Parts: sequence; structure tokens; C-alpha cells
Amino acid sequence: MPAERPLWADPIAREPERAWLERPTQPLPPREPRDEEPPEPPRGGGRRWLIAALAVSLLALAGVTGALIAGGNDGGSLPTVAGGKVPESKAGAVYAAVRDGVVQIRAGSGSGSGFVVKDDGTVVTNAHVVGESKTVGVIFNDSDKPVRGRVLGTDPSTDLAVVRVDPDDAPRLRPLPLGDSESVQVGDQVIAIGYPLGLDRTVTAGIVSGLGREIEAPNGFSIDKVIQTDAPINPGNSGGPLLDQRGRVIGVNSQIATAGTPGNVGIGFAVPSNTVRDIAPKLETGTTIARPYLGVSTSEPLTGSGALVRSVVAGGPAARAGLRAASKTSGEGGDVIVAVNGRPVSTPEDVAAGISSSKPGDRVSVVVIRDGRRQTLEITLGTRPTRLP
Repeated sequence: MPAERPLWADPIAREPERAWLERPTQPLPPREPRDEEPPEPPRGGGRRWLIAALAVSLLALAGVTGALIAGGNDGGSLPTVAGGKVPESKAGAVYAAVRDGVVQIRAGSGSGSGFVVKDDGTVVTNAHVVGESKTVGVIFNDSDKPVRGRVLGTDPSTDLAVVRVDPDDAPRLRPLPLGDSESVQVGDQVIAIGYPLGLDRTVTAGIVSGLGREIEAPNGFSIDKVIQTDAPINPGNSGGPLLDQRGRVIGVNSQIATAGTPGNVGIGFAVPSNTVRDIAPKLETGTTIARPYLGVSTSEPLTGSGALVRSVVAGGPAARAGLRAASKTSGEGGDVIVAVNGRPVSTPEDVAAGISSSKPGDRVSVVVIRDGRRQTLEITLGTRPTRLP
């Protein structure tokens, strides 16, 4: 369950707004033509302005001429590399190798992206792309008609969905390999491929700009270990792959930080590939994923480390065990969780991590500081509801 974070009074300090990346299929409105007049030269200095412009042009021409002479060129053409071909960029090489495995997903009035993971027609995308749809349209090439895809399963808690098409209805399937998202490092070069803003298949490049981020899932809970990237992604990129320089999928593009604007501001978020590796096989079989549930929301305490209990869900596991929430007005008086199941809790995110390996029905020990004293509570975990209460 995500930690509650109070809003900052300073608008610069508050958390950025985020937006899902689905995109309506309606085309963008045509750009209105307009006549533009050339700018007027500066008044009272037309001759000086013209002389300065000519001087700059002559200097530029001299620089080009010098470069051609120094390079031994005969003056008929600019120098080229051996073989007469400009080397292919890394992003271009990755795109050429994997593009056929990236697809467009159309569900209802919206569209997103996805990618093939198995040659039996299995495709991974975002849960918020398919929504409640049982079938979707899958486009393999920009000019092709949609192929019918059956939604095998969705998991709103990780924003992942699995779709399958009949291989006989699709062109040659190009499965993309999953990389190890745990080995990704800040500064790694990455490539994003998808269908942004109603455009055909598009590639952008950037770096991993942050790791271990936490974003809100479609059902209100949190997704952890999320990869942050500055590769430009926009509405329509949802469900598309974030790839490393070897063409391996390290994440599924899901959200962007918007800062109140409708477009990309250089911060995108991708669900890690190791989460895909864990969740997708279960969704293929139609399995409903049951997650453990404590029934509390937490924030950083006023002093020290741990997780201050901000609220307790009525009738939930924590409430039945007697966990106390802080005052809504003063923020004081609540239990501060300092350990879960033997694991220290330094931040609110550690609470969810402490029960992540448990199952509904398991009993866990929760150590709290209450009125300055340590207490241990035994809590029987429940099953996470479909949406955050």
C-alpha cells in the first residue's frame, strides 16, 4: 500500500503530477496555416547589419574550405568514412533488430503499445491500455489491419496485461528477450519504442535517470522498483518496451511526470522487466494474483526513521491487531513501524517490502514504537482488495 505523502505548501517542492500514457485514436487536428512576414532589419543600422552578416558568412565559408583542404578532399564533395557510408547509430541498430516485435494495441476508443514475448502470439502491454476489454486490436506493421487479440489476464497492481493473437493471423512473430532489470544502472543508455500521439512506430533514446522509484498503479496501490528514464515518451507509448543497448527489454513504459503540462518533460517511468518475468506467466493462465494486505497507510515520522501509521483500514488486518493511527490534525500519537517480519523499516516503502514475500493468511510480526516503547504485534495478513479503499 503506498505511503501517504502530505502536500507541500511550496509548489516547487511538491511531487510531480503523473499521467498514464494511453492515447485516443482520433487524429491530431490539422495545423492552421498562417502567413508569416520576414522580420524587419534593425532600424537605423541596416548597413551595419548587412556588413556583419556578410562577414560571418565569409568566415564560415573560409572554415569549410580549410576543412576540405586539410582533409585532402578534391573539393567536389564532403569527406566520408571508409566505404562511403555513415556508421549506423546504436539506437538505429537496436530499432532495426527489434521493431517487428513492437505492436500497437487498440482497445475501445484508445490506443497504446505492446511487444511480443513468445512465438505463440503472446504480447505484453499495460493493464490500463486494455482496461476492461476482453479482446483488443493488435497492429504488427503500420499499414496492416488490426489482428484480433484475446486478453488472457490483467494485473492492475503492476499495471501489466497479457494478450494473445493467433499466430496464423499475424505476420512473422518477433519475440523480444527480457533483460535483468536488477542489473540496470543509472546512466545506462536506453531506447523506447512505441506509438506516441497517434503516430506510427517511433523510436526515442535516452538514459536511465533513476532507479527504485515508486509510482501509483491503476488500482491506487503502488508499484515499486520502477525505472526512471529521460527517453522521450508520450501518450500512446504505454505498454511499449524500454530496451537496453543489446535490444533486451528492461522495462514496460507506463507513466510520465507531467508537472501540470500535457506532454513529456523528460521524466518517464517503466515497470521493471523482472516484474514482467514474474507476473506474465501467471496472467497467461488466467490466474488471479492474490497479494498480502496489511491495511495501513504510512508516511515518514516527524522525527527519526521508520513508518508512521497515518490511517488504518476499518476491519482490516492491522485494525484487528490493534495498530494505532496518528491524529489527522496534529500527526501525533500514531504507532511508528520499525520492523516487519524481522526486517528493519527505515522508510514507509519498507513496510510493503516486509510483507512482499508473504501470502494472504500468513502471520507476521510487526514491531512498533508506541508512546516511546517498543511493542510487537502479531498480524494475520489479508488479501489485497481490487482497489485501494
